[in-house]
Amino acid sequence: MAKTSKIAADARRREIVARHDEQRRALKRTIKDPTTTMAEKVLAQRALQRLPRDASPTRLRNRDAVDGRPRGYLRTFGLSRVRFRQAAHRGELPGITKSSW
Repeated sequence: MAKTSKIAADARRREIVARHDEQRRALKRTIKDPTTTMAEKVLAQRALQRLPRDASPTRLRNRDAVDGRPRGYLRTFGLSRVRFRQAAHRGELPGITKSSW
């Protein structure tokens, strides 16, 4: 189980990213648009830099939905490898069976 503070920090970051998402997209569009002037692009770049550091989606870390474990994350299920194995053994994941040969 991950530290409670790390789980809380990740939840806070996810909320900040969601709050600033539309503004970041608009600024990025302005910067990439070939029809905007250089002055507008510079202003958009400065506005993008003034956003909080945690507003960037690259600051997020995929974590296990149950216990917050950051390593061994399986994206399809939203679980770590440890929790995935436990849930598969108990039959809690539809369509997943343990192979044996």
